[in-house]
Amino acid sequence: MSEFFSMSHFEAAAAAVRERTDLQPRAGLILGSGLSPLADAVEDGVAIPYDDIPHFPITTVEGHTGRLIVGRLEGQAVAVMQGRTHYYEGYSMAEVTFPVRVMQVLGVETLIVTNAAGGLDPEFSAGDVMLIADHINLIGMGGLNPLRGPNLDTLGPRFPDMSEPYDPRLRALARQAAVEAGVPLREGVYVCLAGPSFETRADLRFLRLIGADAVGMSTVPEVTIARHGGTRVLGLSGISNVAPVEGAVVETTHEEVLEAGRMLVPRLEAIIRGVLRAL
Repeated sequence: MSEFFSMSHFEAAAAAVRERTDLQPRAGLILGSGLSPLADAVEDGVAIPYDDIPHFPITTVEGHTGRLIVGRLEGQAVAVMQGRTHYYEGYSMAEVTFPVRVMQVLGVETLIVTNAAGGLDPEFSAGDVMLIADHINLIGMGGLNPLRGPNLDTLGPRFPDMSEPYDPRLRALARQAAVEAGVPLREGVYVCLAGPSFETRADLRFLRLIGADAVGMSTVPEVTIARHGGTRVLGLSGISNVAPVEGAVVETTHEEVLEAGRMLVPRLEAIIRGVLRAL
């Protein structure tokens, strides 16, 4: 397990991608659990398995295909991560966020991050799309910040500002795209936990109390690295299930998450296509 990487590691990975395609991606997409089919929309795509890219972490979770697709979507050159890795798989935070650094070296300026999340707002329903307005870095507050270690001054400052991690203009474009596509769009705060166990009822009460609207096990570390390097970010959560009301007992499963992902794919695709058209 690698705790820290240098620019030479990122450049080696980027060079391996450039050997497979001449396309210069300007937008990056990270697809969460059950959302890999979104990559099928990429035109003239070159698929590069993660294990063909030096130092790239290999996903071990069902619903995460494990390929980087470079091609075009709505006229934009894109690099699409068909699946991601998570801290709970045994990777370090540096490894989890390694692909974002590679995208930055490749020239990606805008990152669209998606995830499957549990809804905490009782008004949410499974299948809803939530535009991430802000996040609570609970995992980072506990010490698991991907910026821990030597700072790469060529990429960003030692103490980056995170007061507005999700770009206001991109959020406005997402709202507009949702209206045009007739897709209902929620908006709220995402909180990241380490996983892999789902939350207890006491956990859920606490997360609601501190202002979270959706909970998941990804995204925040990647967004932190993206913002450190000056990359603009749009975040979208696919609500895969909704936390039960107090007193109810409902078991949460990964299969439920994947099934909701299949329902969410066309809604997320419509919003993402609309944003890319407007860039």
